Amino acid sequence: MQGIKNIIFDLGGVILNLDYKKTNDAFTALGVENFHELYGQFKGSDLFNGLETGHVSTAEFLATMHKYLPENITDAQIIDAWNAMLLDFPVARLQLLQQLRQQYNLFLLSNTNAIHLDAFNKILMESRGIPSLGAFFDKTYYSHLMGCRKPDRESYEMVLEENGLIAGETVFIDDTLPNIDGAKAIGLQTIHLQAPKTILEIFKPLSA
Repeated sequence: MQGIKNIIFDLGGVILNLDYKKTNDAFTALGVENFHELYGQFKGSDLFNGLETGHVSTAEFLATMHKYLPENITDAQIIDAWNAMLLDFPVARLQLLQQLRQQYNLFLLSNTNAIHLDAFNKILMESRGIPSLGAFFDKTYYSHLMGCRKPDRESYEMVLEENGLIAGETVFIDDTLPNIDGAKAIGLQTIHLQAPKTILEIFKPLSA
């Protein structure tokens, strides 16, 4: 971390625990056939990519999903199934962010969507009494509000340019290799977080 002044964190799989299989299983239970073909961790369909870049609204997403489901399924059931992948915020990770913020400028850059943003902030509020992830960062960036997503070059550049950051003084942490490659392409320092390692191991002296 020598010479590093800024840290950009991914969210899912880095700060927030995820289980994509839970959403796959939930949609399968509702009656969607081959949900994994519609959505995958590394390659989403146009529907999910559009949802993550704000080009597909929540209403449009729900209307499309209804086409793959029995008529009796409600919007609420679809939203619950979509949110099933969102698990928990380990308190030690949140404490680490609080410690790191005393030494570095912290930013969040997440490929997400309006449904998940509401859901994970609700998880944070109900489990930790904190209303928003914004409490841990200088600024948060969510793909559906940005209009672009990782690994698109413009997503990283937006964070750098809006905050006057120098790429060489900034490290980007993500658990997905294409996102790491995208960050390297514009000169960011990178850490590819691979399970079972967590950010606690990366910053071990601080989290001890």
